[in-house]
Amino acid sequence: MHVSIKTDDFIVTGQDRLKLGEHKTRIKDVYDGKKEYKRCIEEFQEEINDLQRMMYAHDRHSMLLIFQAMDAAGKDGTIRAIMSGVNVHGIVVHPFKQPTAEELDHDFLWRTTKRLPQRGRIGIFNRSYYEEVLVVKVHPEIVRKSQKLPAELTRDMHKFWKHRYESIRDFEKHCGRNGTKVLKFFLNLSRDEQRERFLDRIDEPDKNWKFSEGDVAERKHWNAYQQAYEEAINATATEEAPWFVVPADDKKNMRLIVAQIILEQLKSLDMKYPEVSQDRLDELTKYREMLKED
Repeated sequence: MHVSIKTDDFIVTGQDRLKLGEHKTRIKDVYDGKKEYKRCIEEFQEEINDLQRMMYAHDRHSMLLIFQAMDAAGKDGTIRAIMSGVNVHGIVVHPFKQPTAEELDHDFLWRTTKRLPQRGRIGIFNRSYYEEVLVVKVHPEIVRKSQKLPAELTRDMHKFWKHRYESIRDFEKHCGRNGTKVLKFFLNLSRDEQRERFLDRIDEPDKNWKFSEGDVAERKHWNAYQQAYEEAINATATEEAPWFVVPADDKKNMRLIVAQIILEQLKSLDMKYPEVSQDRLDELTKYREMLKED
């Protein structure tokens, strides 16, 4: 039996305007102790794996999971915890860091578009094209100095961001119209919890390699990032490609909530294993007998 999680509490579809400051970063535990957490996450892994195998055999659908968050929110660990039980042939994880020179010579969706999952597979973006309306919006000098855009496109920045949101909505509609279900997760971490996790990174030898001075520098822009996330979510949340704002101060809670959402969305897809004809069944019976006699 899974833990009881009401996932509607976390979904944002654009019907109502999101006020990020009103969303909790920590909620009551949905699990009762470490033993139950371990049992539940393993059950989720098994069920997600079973449905992904069906997706692969059905070969009509694909799913794109997008993870966005402030640094130290736990994107890597969440992906690893939920997907470690899924057949490696059925999932592909793509982390997106600072764009390369080649990527900057294309439109902002190019580098992620070519990483979309094939039919039958689950693609996972650890960060994504949303960085182009988050980091870039907090640091707009990037647009003018690095992105090689015609000057007339960046004179009116209000219009510029509006057009980027529009491009994202159109892109995600296109994905849905071609069989790719898009789910977007914002792991909602508090500023205090981020501070504690940064301190852990510094103090623990197996984590301090992950810490950089840039982490501290970006904390100074916390409020700007929260505003950028709120605006991006409100501008791009739709019924077809919803956002899920998941409390992230408790990593175990967060992982179970994300796993439940993924499982529910997989179950919503019209999938089945291919039917085998009677002629094929007869052939398989013949081959079975041949192998038994070998």
